[in-house]
Amino acid sequence: MPDPQQTLATPASLEGTSLHTGEAVTLTIKPAPVDHGIRFRRTDLPDQPFIDAHVKNVETVERATTLANGSVKVHTVEHVISALTGMGVDNALVEMDANEPPIGDGSAAPYVECIKKAGIEAQDAPRRVFTVRETIHLEMPNGAMVTIVPDKNFRVSCTQIGPDGRFTQYYSAEITPEIYEKEIAPARTFVYYEDVKPLLDKGLIKGGSLENAIVIKEDDSILSKDPMRFKEEFARHKILDIIGDLMLSGKRIAGHVIAVRPGHGPNTAMAQRLVKEYAALQSMVPPVNIPEDGEAVLDINEVMKILPHRYPFLMVDRIVGFEGESKCVGVKAVTINEPYFQGHFPGHPVMPGVLQLEAMAQVASILMLRPAENQGKIGYFMSADNVKFRKPVMPGDTLFIEGEILKIRRNIGMAKARCIVNEQIVSEADLKFALLDS
Repeated sequence: MPDPQQTLATPASLEGTSLHTGEAVTLTIKPAPVDHGIRFRRTDLPDQPFIDAHVKNVETVERATTLANGSVKVHTVEHVISALTGMGVDNALVEMDANEPPIGDGSAAPYVECIKKAGIEAQDAPRRVFTVRETIHLEMPNGAMVTIVPDKNFRVSCTQIGPDGRFTQYYSAEITPEIYEKEIAPARTFVYYEDVKPLLDKGLIKGGSLENAIVIKEDDSILSKDPMRFKEEFARHKILDIIGDLMLSGKRIAGHVIAVRPGHGPNTAMAQRLVKEYAALQSMVPPVNIPEDGEAVLDINEVMKILPHRYPFLMVDRIVGFEGESKCVGVKAVTINEPYFQGHFPGHPVMPGVLQLEAMAQVASILMLRPAENQGKIGYFMSADNVKFRKPVMPGDTLFIEGEILKIRRNIGMAKARCIVNEQIVSEADLKFALLDS
């Protein structure tokens, strides 16, 4: 079963000083319903407007991530979003009586403590995760690179490189609430003195001090109220930022993020890329009710771990979505290279109906063989009733195969399945299986 979405158990507040204006601010995190996501609310403005924490609302990424909806803005949102994401909160309302969260000590630790004070509770809906199945690479003109490769978990590896190669650091971690709280959240923001001096001269960064940032001078000496918390504190803080910025894609990801010289610009550019990649994936799927929990998606290797079939009788390329334990959708790309086209109407190639039936049976078998108690068994196809072939399937078609378990009693399973091409049903059947030990 996919992990459930989570929200806060109760509201909790945090008071402090904003980084840029130096003004006092109170931030309150509140519970939110399923699929709400993370939203900010400016309680100091008329009508108390909302801003979704989404990359479509990113206005600027210089030194911090700023969201805007018309004239309403919230600055430096990455730390609070990172803390919520790292601690496993999917849905939250973040209220502020100023345009920027409190900077605290420059890390995400104060937000983690606020979240722990509020408590976290599970919700009655599966968590939405985008599982990265193909490498996504982004390279920026300044040499920054962000790559995401497939991984069943969420992991971030970061190489932080300062100007002229100064303070090059590397750190890598799987991101779980326990690891995030201990290894990532305490890492503080850092700045190079030559970069911030012009801003200080202009009276900006009024809330900045050695209590909420590490300052690196031109001679590479470090100014800080406290000693370094980690030997790779800079790289760990960059991971903190990456987690917050990538969540602006609107979904958690399962994948390994590899970043070199990252920053808010590259991070949010990758978030935008993730939105496009996810939209492209969904455009391949017919309009059926499939939850977006990426954990339940199976590639061809995972399909072959469940099914005993192999080429040329494996009729499922991948599973693109599950709905609970009873429904799923598989995909089969029909190409002219299929071996059966050599003899099945070679002058007018049509996919044999019996093989469409086999594809339906294989998808239904995956549903029946996924539960722990059925793993290692084989689904023997016993009968097919109410079989209908409505339209021919040609080379070049993409076959979406929907399967639904109707009931399983002892070792006998009943299922309903159908094949879809271009949003039209091309075949359907009611199936019966016997589940036997292999």
